[in-house]
Amino acid sequence: MINLPAEKLRDIFLRAGIFDESTFETMRIEAERKQQNIAEILIARGLISKDYFFTLTAKALGVPQANLSFIKIDEALLRMIPEDIARKRRAIVFGKNEETGQFKVAMEDPIDLETVDFLALKLGGQIEPYLATEDDLNKGFSLYSERLTQDFKTVIENSIQDSLRAQARGVTLEESAKDLPIVAIVDNLLSYGISSRASDVHFEVLEDGVLVRYRVDGILHEVIRMPKEIHPAIVARIKILSSLRIDEHTHPQDGRFRYEIGGTEVDIRVSVIPTFYGEKMVLRLLSAAQKPLSLTELGIFDDGQKLILEAVGKTYGMVLACGPTGCGKTTTLYSIMNILNRPEVNIVTVEDPIEYDMRYVNQVQVNVAAGITFASGLRSILRQDPNIIMVGEIRDGETANIAVQASLTGHLVLSSVHTNDAPTVIPRLIDMGVQPFLVSAVINDIIAQRLVRKICLECIESYTPDPQIYTVIERELRDLDVDPKAVRLTKTFYRGKGCDACAGTGFLGRMGIFEIMNISEAVRKLIISSEFNLDNLRKLARAEGMTTMFEDGLKKVERGLTTIEEIFRVIRE
Repeated sequence: MINLPAEKLRDIFLRAGIFDESTFETMRIEAERKQQNIAEILIARGLISKDYFFTLTAKALGVPQANLSFIKIDEALLRMIPEDIARKRRAIVFGKNEETGQFKVAMEDPIDLETVDFLALKLGGQIEPYLATEDDLNKGFSLYSERLTQDFKTVIENSIQDSLRAQARGVTLEESAKDLPIVAIVDNLLSYGISSRASDVHFEVLEDGVLVRYRVDGILHEVIRMPKEIHPAIVARIKILSSLRIDEHTHPQDGRFRYEIGGTEVDIRVSVIPTFYGEKMVLRLLSAAQKPLSLTELGIFDDGQKLILEAVGKTYGMVLACGPTGCGKTTTLYSIMNILNRPEVNIVTVEDPIEYDMRYVNQVQVNVAAGITFASGLRSILRQDPNIIMVGEIRDGETANIAVQASLTGHLVLSSVHTNDAPTVIPRLIDMGVQPFLVSAVINDIIAQRLVRKICLECIESYTPDPQIYTVIERELRDLDVDPKAVRLTKTFYRGKGCDACAGTGFLGRMGIFEIMNISEAVRKLIISSEFNLDNLRKLARAEGMTTMFEDGLKKVERGLTTIEEIFRVIRE
C-alpha cells in the first residue's frame, strides 16, 4: 500500500471531511507504535474503506487509478520488465499511450521518483504512472506465472532426468538433496506454488510415483506426477531446508524455513508423516509480510462489525470463533487483536503455530516437548498481568475451564472452538465440563464462519438461475427454521466464465460468510434454565436477529461476490 507522508494523508482526509484532526492524530500515533501504514490502521478500524482510500489518494496525487480488473494487460509490454524486478519495485507495465508514446505503469507508489526513473531507463522511454491496488498488481503477477505454467513441466521433467542420471552414478541421498536438479525441482515447485496463490503444497507418494498438488482458494489441484525414484531426494532436500532429521523415516516431524521470491519472503511450515508407500509432506505457505485484514476485508458487513466491536469493547468475557479446520478462525482473531492492540493494554497469546508476527503482542508458541500446551501456557499467561488473552484453540476441558476463569477475573479472552455453527458452541463447552452458569456469565459473542471463493472480476458474468435452485434455497432456509418469504432472493446470479487471471476456475481469492450470535440477557437466562436445548437456543438467537451463515452467503451471492454453488459447497461441509 502507498506510504504517503502523514502530513499529505492528513490534508487528503481533512479536505474530504472524513474525520477531524484529533482522530487522525490518534491514528498516526497508533501507526507509528505498530510500525504500520496509517492507511492500514484507518481501514482496519473501519474509518474508511479501501476503495474510497484509493479514490481519494489518486485524486490528491493527480494520477489515474489502474483498475486492472476491468482492463486487459498487454502481456508483451508486461514482460519488458522481468518478474523479479516487477515484484521488488511493486510495479507492472500494462499498456502504452498511443498519443504520447508513454508506457502505462501500475505502481503501488506512483510518487516514488527513484522507481519512476529506474523504470523509464529500463523501458527506454517515459512512463505514465497509475495508482495500483494489491489486486491490480496480483493480476499482473499472475500473468507472469502463466509462462512458468506453460514451461513448468518441461523444466521439471528435464531436472528429473538429470536427477535420475545422478542417482544412477551412485550419488548419495544427502549429495542428491543438494544436487542442482533436485534444488531446481524444489525451487520451481515452491515458486510456482507462490505464484499460483497456493496455501499448501502436498507431496504424496503413491505405489507408482509422486503426486504434487496445490491447495488454491481451499481446493486441491493436481500439478504434476513425478517418478517415484526421486522421492527420497526431494524429501531429503526439504528436510535439510527445515532442519529436520533426514535419517528419520518412521516418526512424524515438523519444521519450518523461510523462502524468498522476487523480494517477497514466505514462511513455509513443513509437516512430514510416514505413510504406506513412504513419507508424505505438506508445506503450508505463509507470507512473512502478511498483515491482519480489516473486518470489512474478511467479509463482515456493518451489522456484524457493530456486534463484534461491542463485544470486544468490554474489559472481560469471551469472544469465540468457531468452524472446521481451515475456515479462517485464526485470521478473524488476528483481525480483532489488531483492533485491540493499543498502548494501554497487554495482549498475550498462546498459539499453535504463530502465524502472524504482531508488534507489541506477546506471542507464545505451543511446544509439547518443552511442556507448553494450551492449558499450561494459559496458566503461565495469567501470571503475566494480561488485559487480553488469545488462546489459539479450546480443545479440552482443562483449557476451557482455565479460559473461563480468566474471563471471570477481568480478562478479555479470544479463542476458537471446533463446532459447525455458533449456537453449538454453548453445549460444546458444557460437554467439556464448564458449568452452564459459567458459560452464561462469560461469553460475549460467538462468530461462526466458512470461507467461500470469490468470483474473478476479470471474467464475471450474470445469468438467470434455473428455477430448481430457488426450490433448493427455500428447502435449506426451512431446514434452518427461517421463513423463505422473509429472505429477499435476487433474480440475477453471477459466476466467473474462467480466464487466464483465475487459471480457468472462475474464482480469485476467498472471503468469509459469517454467523454472529450475540449473548444477550435473554440468551444467558435460557442457558441456565431447565428449557435449555439447542433448538430453543437457535430459535431465540434467530428471534433476536441472528443471521445464519447461509443467509449471509445469499447476501454475498446477490452482490456478485460469490456463487450460490460455493455457498452450498461450504455450508454442507
